[in-house]
Amino acid sequence: MELFQSMRLFSKVAQLQSFTKAAESLQIGRPQVTLAINQLEASLEVRLFQRTTRKVSLTAEGEAFLAKVEEILGGVEEAVAMFQAPGDAVSGRLRIDIPSAFAVEGFMASLSQFRNAYPRLSITLGVSDRSVDLVAEGVDCVLRIGELPDSSLVARRLGALVMITCAAPGYLEKAPPLGQPDNLDRHACVNFLSGISKRRLPWHFRHDGVSRSLLPDSTMLVNDASAYVQCARSGFGLIQVPGILVDRYLRDGSLVEVLAEFRPAPRLVSLVYPSRSHVPAPLRVFSDWLRQHFLAIDRTWLE
Repeated sequence: MELFQSMRLFSKVAQLQSFTKAAESLQIGRPQVTLAINQLEASLEVRLFQRTTRKVSLTAEGEAFLAKVEEILGGVEEAVAMFQAPGDAVSGRLRIDIPSAFAVEGFMASLSQFRNAYPRLSITLGVSDRSVDLVAEGVDCVLRIGELPDSSLVARRLGALVMITCAAPGYLEKAPPLGQPDNLDRHACVNFLSGISKRRLPWHFRHDGVSRSLLPDSTMLVNDASAYVQCARSGFGLIQVPGILVDRYLRDGSLVEVLAEFRPAPRLVSLVYPSRSHVPAPLRVFSDWLRQHFLAIDRTWLE
């Protein structure tokens, strides 16, 4: 059992790249973590970490050992899970981060159902459109929209977001006819500044199976999804946005979809987390729950 606990500590330090953060995550003292790692290295007669005052990183031997450790820890968790009751047995903390597009009634209702199914979980929910460093910020998982860059992170595909182009009726009454995407240069457009790439997001269109991208001139540049929508409602011009974020405004008439026959291909939505092996029980049950219930969040704008 002592070796198993040492492997758990080793895995957590490797994941967080910090003895202090590992101690905080596991709710134990930092000296206990340091002692356990020192004893583990002594018993193996190998150095697992390179330590500096600012950074902790794995040695080549540590990388090889981590791969085996995560296989072992993952196998133990799977074995234990076979005999656990689905809800009451899962406890602990779960920190989730979602983009603003999902901070809507449907997602919160689904999260409430998940919370009721696992009442012993403590959930922290962050909402932002910036790039979240899962390891550095201690976030268990994030929802990401769009294609993902290659990385050491694990991504589980959930589905896709339906995208639309829209504007306020008052703006459209005064603006020239739109008709097709090529006429965007006659219109005021509001662009969105990505919190991940730090660049303006291009607009996408698809017609008769052919997709194309444009980067229209911008009269306004916004880096927050809620402000982006309100710009359109206030008459600043056209926006291209996930339909789930503007559904209520389409229904009350304060926004109107345009270029409906040129709707872009839906954008991929993924759940991203740090490691494939040794997935903590709270993250495992949340990931499984979300994959099963994702489309029920909004059956109009998710597919």
